[in-house]
Amino acid sequence: MSKKAVVLVSGGLDSATVLAQARKEGYECYALAFDYGQRHRAELQAARRIAEQLGAQAFKVINLDLSSIGGSALTDTGIDVPDFSGAEGIPVTYVPARNTVFLSIALGWAEVLAADTIFIGVNAVDYSGYPDCRPDFIEAFQRMANLATKAGVEGESLQIRTPLIDLTKAEIIKLGVDLGVDYSQTVSCYQANADGEACGRCDSCHLRREGFLQAGLPDPTRYAVSR
Repeated sequence: MSKKAVVLVSGGLDSATVLAQARKEGYECYALAFDYGQRHRAELQAARRIAEQLGAQAFKVINLDLSSIGGSALTDTGIDVPDFSGAEGIPVTYVPARNTVFLSIALGWAEVLAADTIFIGVNAVDYSGYPDCRPDFIEAFQRMANLATKAGVEGESLQIRTPLIDLTKAEIIKLGVDLGVDYSQTVSCYQANADGEACGRCDSCHLRREGFLQAGLPDPTRYAVSR
């Protein structure tokens, strides 16, 4: 009997690497993406490409409208996406409760599929300071998941896998290259245009560019001309 996993995919570099890792470990992968009102919608097209290229058993997009509550530069067009500054603290690109919501829906699909694992590409090293990317959050959610579900109550424990959480961006890129990920097909930029071209200025673009530089590998990112 094959082992099943729900894999959260955003179309970005990290989630593509996680999907490739899950596949390498022999999981039957069910890729889950979210149309949550984000301004960088090209990432959804990238998520579908990556899911298909990396052999996901299924690809599902859940429609949410987090823009209706706003509070983030990624979902509220009235808040500008800032250029990278290196400032500490939680940035305006943090989307309130995003990973809590995403993992909750992934948990529901995992129960339906009888999957005992959820993979998510959170990272606590080279990241933007988001509170829902920390190990403490993942551990707490896993405890909750095993209290809140039929499977958990009946003794079928579920685990949240975060294979990238302690890796630098350069280490993630090297891992992905070894796993055969085509990073030219991914979109990481917080304000990528409709063609998936990156701005080259935001925090996510900075982290991605520095990751390829430190990995000693060419950056395949497509940048908008008016960069």
